[in-house]
Amino acid sequence: MFGFLEKSRPFKIRSIEDNKKYGVAAKDVNELLKKGCKLLELPLSGAHVCLHADGTKVTEEYFATLPDNTELVLCTEQTWGGSVCDIAHLLRSDQHSIGLIEAAKSLLGDEKSAKRRKILCDLLHNLEDRSELESRDEDEEWFTGVDARFKTKSTYMMYNCESRIRSYMKDLDEATRAVQKVKVREACIQASKSLSEMLKSDKYNGCYFDRSQKDKDRLCTKEGWFTCQGSFDQSKCASLHSINPYGSRESRIMFSTWNLDHRIEKKRTIIPALVEALQNHKSQDINLTYFYRLLFTRDNLKLVHIVCHKKGAHNLLCDPKKVFKTNRKRRSKKIRLK
Repeated sequence: MFGFLEKSRPFKIRSIEDNKKYGVAAKDVNELLKKGCKLLELPLSGAHVCLHADGTKVTEEYFATLPDNTELVLCTEQTWGGSVCDIAHLLRSDQHSIGLIEAAKSLLGDEKSAKRRKILCDLLHNLEDRSELESRDEDEEWFTGVDARFKTKSTYMMYNCESRIRSYMKDLDEATRAVQKVKVREACIQASKSLSEMLKSDKYNGCYFDRSQKDKDRLCTKEGWFTCQGSFDQSKCASLHSINPYGSRESRIMFSTWNLDHRIEKKRTIIPALVEALQNHKSQDINLTYFYRLLFTRDNLKLVHIVCHKKGAHNLLCDPKKVFKTNRKRRSKKIRLK
């Protein structure tokens, strides 16, 4: 008697590197591998087949349970992690951007799910990126609402950073005006002037937002991407927030909600510590460089997405050993730094 002859069944197969699918009929895994490797011009040695959907390796036993026209991926030395690998493959090159934009727009037009519409809108927002354009003439839309004196994105972003950091001086000036004792107020005014001069000499640290600056001076990549550095009490952002305000007008506006957050707090801790130090010491005894770094530099500033910005008390203190200059004799009366 003749043994039972298994019937060949149709499958869709593709390689890891190419998303083009081919129809292959096979009655078992071995036949599928032989035909697939020949069709895709891949070596048979070490080859195996995985489900396109989730990367599950297809064994002979599992093969028998697969429905007709199941989408499969033929792997050799590389591994397949499921559909997410397609995303990784697309993101490795900009050549697919146009196709992705058209596909996302097409899907968005018919999509009813609010959640999926949000995903597609976010995808379009990031794909339609004009960050490589720099001047007003090249990307006029980006400059909508921006003063005409700014001719490039980098100069405006530098100004944006300068404006934020300049505002910290206003907080110090307000605290100075609130000091009741005349001598102490005068000392605070002198300290404020010195800090202002230091800040001016550093061009208000506007380089932090300027992508044309050196790597060590800016907070972004040379393309203009910023990454959230996490809340004051974390070493990094758990949500991996990122944004490129150079890419579009919308991104530029959204970036204004990101914070340059003081780890040791400006109003609650740094400024009160400076004022208190000046209560019983001359301004020349104070280590203004230490306070300058806490107020205006990345030594104490973190760029933080609004979601990661914790507005409660940080409970971090100034270092008493750094408040005064070490080369000057301190007065005998000690102060308590809150």
